[in-house]
Amino acid sequence: MLFRLIAVITLQNLVAYSVNMLDNIMLGGYDQNALSGAATVNQIFFLVQQLSLATGNALVAMASQYWGKRQTEPIRQLTGIALSFSLFLGVIIFAVCSLFPTEILGIFTTSPEIVEEGAAYLAILKWTFVEFLISNLLICALRSVETVNIAFWISVVSLVSNGICNYALIFGHWGFPELGVRGAACGTLVARTLELMIVLVYLAKKDKKIRLFSGGMFSGSKELTLALAKVGGSILLSSSVWAISVPMQTAILGHLSSDAIAANSVSSTFFQYLKVIVVAISSASAVVIGKDIGLGNERRTRSDARTLSVIDVCVGVVLALLLFILRDPLLSMYRLTDEAMVLSRRFMAIMSVVMVGMSYQMPVSSGIIQGSGDSKFNMCMNLISIWLIVMPLSFLTAFVWKLPVEAVVLAVQSDQFFKCIPVFLRFRSYKWIHHLTQS
Repeated sequence: MLFRLIAVITLQNLVAYSVNMLDNIMLGGYDQNALSGAATVNQIFFLVQQLSLATGNALVAMASQYWGKRQTEPIRQLTGIALSFSLFLGVIIFAVCSLFPTEILGIFTTSPEIVEEGAAYLAILKWTFVEFLISNLLICALRSVETVNIAFWISVVSLVSNGICNYALIFGHWGFPELGVRGAACGTLVARTLELMIVLVYLAKKDKKIRLFSGGMFSGSKELTLALAKVGGSILLSSSVWAISVPMQTAILGHLSSDAIAANSVSSTFFQYLKVIVVAISSASAVVIGKDIGLGNERRTRSDARTLSVIDVCVGVVLALLLFILRDPLLSMYRLTDEAMVLSRRFMAIMSVVMVGMSYQMPVSSGIIQGSGDSKFNMCMNLISIWLIVMPLSFLTAFVWKLPVEAVVLAVQSDQFFKCIPVFLRFRSYKWIHHLTQS
């Protein structure tokens, strides 16, 4: 079950991430300011994505334990509660992006050209945020009952449609107008709309496990709502703390030079591309551990968790080697200044080392520990590591000590190393095994 989940979720994540990757690559071949503008807006989408994943992870943590008991009615009710919250979040984010677009973009860069391109991109991309929040949550509900294949095919359709639209609208092929960064945003809007339509049709016509629309989806009890809020609140706060820090860290690099923000955008793209495998292991781990706990088999839960932690380290070493070896062929796809290209190569070498630490601490903390219902540990760890260590260290490195930009990148990513110690200690205590289901 583990490797089936990992394989399908990895493919789905790789294809899904390629939707944004296509914008990055095609705009990289079009204009550097357009690339940087889209990359700046993608920091906002990253926040949306993390909020969506947090809500989905809370749903999976509880629903997978009910699935272990083969109780589907609470899963429908939990999905309705989480869906209502996702819609609320989506409306707030849309309103903020509509009212203060240039002010938000000004946080990440001081370049008027990049802000102008980013504002044009955001004006269209903001319409995709609510769609993404809904479709991702519904996919998480399906994942909690081990239905994962549909997510892969949704991502394939999304990637193909986005690629076709990008080719036509960014460069003005096939008689379409040359829209540049606006064309990339239109392609993403089409892709996200198709994603939502497909998952809704699948749930209505094909799904036989959850039967989401059979009734009772929005009839969750007060006790169930409070239980989800208790788990989800910590996960949401933890993810929000981390998600807000990432754009802030990007903003630090963006205020150094235009070459630094372009190099960070390119190197981060490939780092994130391999990171989806780590995220897939985290997602699969949460389902495996949740189902084990739901079955009431603590011995198996401990055994599966130890096996998963070893797999995590092995995967991290392999991914680190891939990122380092393939950096030159990958960078050849971009048209960057000489300085930006040199920085990109150095950033990717640093991120190769970072990959090993991240591949252990993320699946263990987010997949095993948090996926079992122990969400407070992750919240406390992120609060301390990010806001008391990483952010002050990054600021000091960039603006007080004025160290080279490579040192700034290393400071920004340093939490992927020192998080491993508290994660290992918490993991080996086995105090993270929580039973979340109600009788």
